[in-house]
Amino acid sequence: MTSYFDHAATTPLRPESRDAWLAASEVVGNASSVHGAGQEARRILEEARERVAAVLGCDPIEVVFTSGGTESINLAIKGGWWSRREGTVDIVLPDGEHHATMDAVEWLQTAQGAGIRTVPLSATGEIPVEAFTQALPGAALATALLANNEIGTVSDGPGLAAAAAAAGVPLHLDAVGAAESADIRFAEWRGDARGAGGLATLSISGHKVGAPVGTGALVVSRHARLSPLIHGGGQQRGLRSGTQDVAGAAALAAALTATAAAREDETIRLSALRRALVDGILAAVPSAELLGDPESRLPGNAHVLFPGARGETLLFLLDQRGLFVSTGSACQAGVAEPSHVVRALGRDDEAARSVLRFTLGRTSTEADVATLVEAIPDAYRRASAAASR
Repeated sequence: MTSYFDHAATTPLRPESRDAWLAASEVVGNASSVHGAGQEARRILEEARERVAAVLGCDPIEVVFTSGGTESINLAIKGGWWSRREGTVDIVLPDGEHHATMDAVEWLQTAQGAGIRTVPLSATGEIPVEAFTQALPGAALATALLANNEIGTVSDGPGLAAAAAAAGVPLHLDAVGAAESADIRFAEWRGDARGAGGLATLSISGHKVGAPVGTGALVVSRHARLSPLIHGGGQQRGLRSGTQDVAGAAALAAALTATAAAREDETIRLSALRRALVDGILAAVPSAELLGDPESRLPGNAHVLFPGARGETLLFLLDQRGLFVSTGSACQAGVAEPSHVVRALGRDDEAARSVLRFTLGRTSTEADVATLVEAIPDAYRRASAAASR
């Protein structure tokens, strides 16, 4: 018997998405071909684009299908910086962003001379609109998480977009972790901005919403200036050349549509499960602490600090009992590192090594939560003893 608490890393494939992929994969034809088979593929592709646009609140022409969140983020940031206004070089980068964003910005800094303007997070992990606004004047572009992928805190996306519009700075919103629960309204958040400033791009990833790995999209405002990462063929407004993945687009559209239809009820259900999970953990381990905003957070996210116990030890002990969780920290080349997000909250390295992230999804149940809560006390006792040796 196993219980999965890592839906933020990847969530199970939705049956609707699987069925859409299988049906579309039976169609033989390149969507760029002019014959009948090609045009049938084109029909499926463009219907998928319309469905994605309906969920994200944008125009279909603004949807660029990609291979996932990392590619979408890189296209938004690198493509945005390469198309920047003359005389601007700085990128506004809040602390605690995803590594796909951080690494893309740092590459632009090292390889191409970009500047970085950081924005400190609040103590609960929110991107303060006032501090963000102060960093914007004269910047080439700005980027921000709509919801922090580790601690789950939701920031004021519309407020950040309005600030960017007022400053005339193009903004990328990373909605990879938020797409399942957030009511995204791209056009509304962009407002009346018609120049280069304001909400320009928004990234999502398919496997976070129940679509296959390898699917995703970047919403690119029709008013945005963006240079492509890939050249050749001119597909998708020239922003992502190459033969388009018709089946992947259909699967992504099906997953997003199903997610949006269930969002209201699922938000209520997951919020209740999360509260039960957090209450159970805090009752079992009184010294534990919920990180992130207690209210303005993703409904299925519980990010917990366990003082005096290493997160990777807790993960191992829970894994032995069939409970699959995450440390919430970067792990590169098999070496666990302190969570940069926890450090961005003003915590020390010891705290940043002592966290677990529990994320719930549509397959999570009350029984899963009860099993985890029952297992926590022994795991914490053993992890604490190991840390004190």
